[in-house]
Amino acid sequence: MLMFRLKLHWQILIALGLALLAGIITGPDSGLFGIRFYDVYNFIGTLFLNALKMIIVPLIISSIVVGIAGVGGVEGLGRLGGKTFLYYMATSLLAILTGLFLVNLIAPGIIDGQPAQLVLGLDSQQAAIAVEKVGARGVGDIADVFLSMLPPNIVAAAAAGQMLGLIVFSLLFGFFMTRIPDKYSESQLTFWQGIYHTMMNITEFIMKFAPLGVFGLVAKVIAGIQPEQLGGMASSLGLFFLTVLLALATHALITLPLILKLLGRVNPVRQYVAMAPALLTAFSTASSSATLPLTMDCVEKNAGVSNRTSSFVLPLGATVNMDGTALYECVAAIFIAQAYGIELSIVTQFVIVLVALLTSIGVAGIPAASLVAITIILGTIGLPLEALGMILAVDRILDMFRTSVNVFSDSCGAVIIARQEGEQGILGN
Repeated sequence: MLMFRLKLHWQILIALGLALLAGIITGPDSGLFGIRFYDVYNFIGTLFLNALKMIIVPLIISSIVVGIAGVGGVEGLGRLGGKTFLYYMATSLLAILTGLFLVNLIAPGIIDGQPAQLVLGLDSQQAAIAVEKVGARGVGDIADVFLSMLPPNIVAAAAAGQMLGLIVFSLLFGFFMTRIPDKYSESQLTFWQGIYHTMMNITEFIMKFAPLGVFGLVAKVIAGIQPEQLGGMASSLGLFFLTVLLALATHALITLPLILKLLGRVNPVRQYVAMAPALLTAFSTASSSATLPLTMDCVEKNAGVSNRTSSFVLPLGATVNMDGTALYECVAAIFIAQAYGIELSIVTQFVIVLVALLTSIGVAGIPAASLVAITIILGTIGLPLEALGMILAVDRILDMFRTSVNVFSDSCGAVIIARQEGEQGILGN
């Protein structure tokens, strides 16, 4: 009973600790009555993740339509959209530059003064694993990001999880809904407001089971780590792992709080407390899209941001604002180049920064989606795809950290833009 009296973020933290112990004790093969514990963890985690994904499409559409209808015409929408876009581009660029500086400073791809290629075992077998994991991609796929903004079939786009097209459609629908006669627009607005509040209630119901879902997701990850992978993380990949964590921590604990303090004029500590349930869920699911319902709930109820702002900023951020992902792409690409003994010029590193910024916009908010974006960067600068094989062992855990940074950046954007829009009562201010 005590477990259910605690606040949600404490319940999730306890679940994380129990999942860590359970994953270590059971491993990938232990079971009972012929049923592997790993499969049980997978079932629980997948069930929770599916429940979150189930509500994403109606929640996004209804929240954006209701939010746009309340923005206040072309001028209000243009102002809010301009601030949102500027914030997202600026924070993503700062994240990439942070990663660029630290990966060059620490040089994780150099071991004892020599490229880590032989130590990391870049062979044909790893190349096959990498190709199977992410598939063959090219630079031309960047154009698909813009094409996906206007899907030929919005129902098919929703079914396929193409959030960018769904967001653009919802923006257009919400805007032009305010341009029709009042007798039609009022009934439309009432309809979408009803859907939105219904979806938020469903979200709150699902989140009651968040600790159980988090336990399954994290226990599966821990149980699935092989002994040889642990050895690799502790030796050759350890420095890469720490470089990414240091860069993510710098962005999340220094850069974003400074921006929050200077532009939002709010206490960053209060922001961390307000977003704790969403951040812990993002960490366990490694999916900013799946965490979106809880992110919106925390931003509105805990941080005090209006639905008008959050319903526009957060769904858009879950698709195009990937600070942690962009940072990771940059560090991974340069780490691979270092491991091959390739010295990258300033121009080449600038290309990496630019491509990382562009590809982070179109990365799906699902686990391991950034691996696809990294293949585009590797192809751009001429590095072999087989190099991806050496980071797969630690990618899943790093994915959990960078997703948390993505979600925190989205929430900071909502708070800052709300303050810029003159909203009161934000985090007690």
